Amino acid sequence: MSNEPTSITLATKITMLRILGVPVFVVLLTYYLSGVRLGNPDERYRLAALVLFLLVAATDALDGWLARRRNEISRLGSILDPIADKALMLSGLILLTKPALPQLTPHIPLWFTGLVISRDVFLVAGALLIHAYARDVKIRPHVTGKVATVLQIVVIGWALAQAAADWFLGAVFLAALFTAVSWGIYLLDGLRQLERAHPAPPSA
Repeated sequence: MSNEPTSITLATKITMLRILGVPVFVVLLTYYLSGVRLGNPDERYRLAALVLFLLVAATDALDGWLARRRNEISRLGSILDPIADKALMLSGLILLTKPALPQLTPHIPLWFTGLVISRDVFLVAGALLIHAYARDVKIRPHVTGKVATVLQIVVIGWALAQAAADWFLGAVFLAALFTAVSWGIYLLDGLRQLERAHPAPPSA
């Protein structure tokens, strides 16, 4: 008999609020960037976007903690949580990757955004492939993936805060390193799952 909660849990409600916060973040940041293009940016939009971004990012840990503490881990929550994470991160990365806007300093390099998007697309495609062949997808969180997420938040927050650019590229390269390493670890884990589902025939 399943112990999964039959109603929407508090943790899942918080995750839903995080998802609803993403379009608001996008609108605020879009208004700010439009002002940058016109040479008359309204810093209130940028600061509001920064506060909202940090709030939504911080509640990622909160909903997970609540789900475990209250023993209310649900399938709906496990589906919505990564959607909230990726929607926030990718919208921030894409909007702040502005090599055509020299006024935006620092801005996130195009290659970094490409790396993060490529890894996430690869993970989704890999999960679908494993599901097609093995029917049981088990994506095990790894410490490198968690560190990569934290560092990506730092990079986006740094760009949003328009903080000093002296150490910014160092943070970008560090985030890129952990993103690439986590990509490799998830790749190896996926290959192991496929091998277990379809073991090679014994040699003659």
